[in-house]
Amino acid sequence: MSIQSPCILICSIDMKTGYCFGCGRTRDEIAGWTGYSDQTRSTIMADLPARLETVERKPRRETRRQRMAREQQDG
Repeated sequence: MSIQSPCILICSIDMKTGYCFGCGRTRDEIAGWTGYSDQTRSTIMADLPARLETVERKPRRETRRQRMAREQQDG
């Protein structure tokens, strides 16, 4: 069984917001992710797009997740 994760392998915390630049989770959420229920993970994931809008910088490179999504659309 696979646990859904928003991780895009850009792991660095914005000191201003406390959110990861890559996924938008806090350090505590990242650390506890595998122990959360599916419902808790889904609730957090629903908040991530809004959180990512508040971080100071954005990832400059295409992430693996973005590349895979693009390749599925193109292919």
